[in-house]
Amino acid sequence: MSVQELETFLAREFSQFFHPQSGLTIEDAAHNAARVRQAYSAQFIRPGGTISGPTMMALADFTMYVAVLATIGPVPLAVTVNLNINFLRKPATRDLIADCRLLKTGKRLAVGEVTIFSDGMDEAVAHVTSTYSIPGPA
Repeated sequence: MSVQELETFLAREFSQFFHPQSGLTIEDAAHNAARVRQAYSAQFIRPGGTISGPTMMALADFTMYVAVLATIGPVPLAVTVNLNINFLRKPATRDLIADCRLLKTGKRLAVGEVTIFSDGMDEAVAHVTSTYSIPGPA
């Protein structure tokens, strides 16, 4: 699926998360890969002045979903079955960029990794591994 096809599909099927006010932008989507930007918002800040873990987890999960859909097509019932995140350093108070690479896409599972960066910074702020379940034919 192209970026435009993904945006149309997600706005229709996943509108509770992907909508104009979400701050999410799909920057790139290709077979086995995706890049998503989460625009910075002060609402993401937790005590201590850092972007919250749940914000980064949601971004990673969404980016993985985008990569899966870009690879297998419009399958709304593909779901997360595992997500493991390692927080590596404090993110800057700026946009987050998530890069996903699918490591294996099978008939029933897709396994991938997501690396999250603060916009303009070289060092990753989080590393994620995730597995998605791909539903079979009804």
